[in-house]
Amino acid sequence: MNQTRGIPTCKGPDPDTRTPRYTPPPGACDTHCHIFGPGAVFPYAPDRAYTPPDAPFEGLVKLHRILGISRAVIVHASCHGSDMAVTLDGIARSGGTMRGVCVVDPGVTDAELARLHAGGIRGVRFNFVKHLGGMPDMAFFQRVLAQVEPLGWHVVLHLDAQDVVPLAPVISAIRIPFVIDHMGRVRAKDGVEQPAFRQLQRLMDNPLAWVKVCGAERISSTGAPFRDALPFIRALAAQAPDRLLWGTDWPHPNIAGDMPNDGDLVDLLAEAIEDEALRHKVLMDNPTRLYWND
Repeated sequence: MNQTRGIPTCKGPDPDTRTPRYTPPPGACDTHCHIFGPGAVFPYAPDRAYTPPDAPFEGLVKLHRILGISRAVIVHASCHGSDMAVTLDGIARSGGTMRGVCVVDPGVTDAELARLHAGGIRGVRFNFVKHLGGMPDMAFFQRVLAQVEPLGWHVVLHLDAQDVVPLAPVISAIRIPFVIDHMGRVRAKDGVEQPAFRQLQRLMDNPLAWVKVCGAERISSTGAPFRDALPFIRALAAQAPDRLLWGTDWPHPNIAGDMPNDGDLVDLLAEAIEDEALRHKVLMDNPTRLYWND
């Protein structure tokens, strides 16, 4: 990363998206992607942990056109703080094909959450990862979960692998659906027997638990095309096929190693999950149940 006024600047995505060999089914959904800026219209938060290159709505639409993706869930990024304008704008411009996950401040009101719901938000995300600020205030965390429960929302948990085991009691006590990002950011080199992944699997026995099989580039130890992530995707698909989600993570903020090509990520999923009925479930049916259930 470069530095801009003391704030790290992350790399941009691969601009030459390859058309995947696999053709996703109609209605396929990218359940984890971001919109960044443009900063001149949607400013980045002054206290952000990183500065991304602009990756606006138009870039996301172009990406999905190449990939054959019909729908998306915009996960609001921490670099925009709790100002939801950029995400709500993308949802509004999508014509009903996008939903969103928000980030909120401790003082968020029920009226503000209702406004976000009307704008297409269906979940709230909490970052526990150290490079994005670490553990949130747990009283705030519990209060927001109680506030969003009447809305039928879920909570998205972004964890470091080393936190999966110690946080398991807290996660197990959650009363609303919860989604674990990036396969818990386990390290592929430690194998499927590692304590963090085994704990993730135990969490997935909970009918409220969902997991995103995205972020192969974040867990990989071998680099592109990140095939060392395949055993983890396959294990989760075998265990909880009805609560599995997939996403690109475009534009891939804070990647230290190989920047993925999103077309290759589509093909990686198709390699991991060979059964077309199960692919349909992961790409179409499961996102519909979680994000378009109203």
